[in-house]
Amino acid sequence: MNANIIETDSLTKGTGSQMRVNHIDLRIPEGCVYGFLGPNGAGKTTTLKLLLGLLKPTAGTITIFGQKMTDKNRLSIMKHTGSLIESPSFYGHLTGLENLQIVAKLKKVPASEITNVLKTVRLYEQRDKKVKQYSLGMKQRLGIAMALLGNPRVLILDEPTNGLDPAGIQEIREFIKELPIIRQMTVLVSSHLLSEMEQMADMVGIINHGRLIFQGTLASLESQGDSLEDAFLKLTGGGESL
Repeated sequence: MNANIIETDSLTKGTGSQMRVNHIDLRIPEGCVYGFLGPNGAGKTTTLKLLLGLLKPTAGTITIFGQKMTDKNRLSIMKHTGSLIESPSFYGHLTGLENLQIVAKLKKVPASEITNVLKTVRLYEQRDKKVKQYSLGMKQRLGIAMALLGNPRVLILDEPTNGLDPAGIQEIREFIKELPIIRQMTVLVSSHLLSEMEQMADMVGIINHGRLIFQGTLASLESQGDSLEDAFLKLTGGGESL
C-alpha cells in the first residue's frame, strides 16, 4: 500500500448537537480512487470543504502531501489540488475552450495544458461549442477539466455524477478510474450511492451523522455482511444509498 497523501486526525467541525464532522481520521493512500460514501447530510461536503481550506475546523488536523495544513501554507498546498465542489460555474455564452482559457489565466498555468485536459475529459471535439449547448454530463466534464488544469496531485470531486443520466454517469465513472493511471493522480470522490463506489473505488470511507464508521477496501467492507449492500446497510442503519 502506498503512503497516505491525505490524513486527518480527529477532524471536527461544529459543537454539541451541531456537530457536522465528528473526530474523523481519514487515511487516503497516494494513487488510488478513494470513495467517500454516506447518506445525504452525513457530512461529506463539509469534510471536503475542510480539506480544501474552505471551512476552518473546530478541532483536529489535516495533513496533505506530508504537510500539516495551516493558514500560512494552505495556498501552496492547494496549488497541487484540484476540486469540483457542488455545481461548476461557467460562462454559457462562451465555448468550452474559452472557459478553460479564462481558468488557465487565473491559475497561471500554460495555455498548452488546455488541449491535454480537453482530451482527458473527452471534450476536445466539442471545444468550440458554446457551453449553454452542452448537456449536463458535458458540463460536469468541463468542470472536472477546469479542476485538472495545473496537473494537481490530488483531485477532490463532490458527487460528480449527481443529476446525470445513466450514459453520463458511466462516462464520468470510467474516466475517474483512469486518472490514477494516465495522470498519476489521487482522486477523492464522494457519493451517496454504494453502486457508484463499487464500480470505481479502490478504497472507501463511510461517514454517517458526521462520524467515519468504516474505512478500508471494498473486500473488507463486504466481509462485514452477506454482500456489499448488506454490510453498508448494517453500518448505516439503513441509509438512503443504493
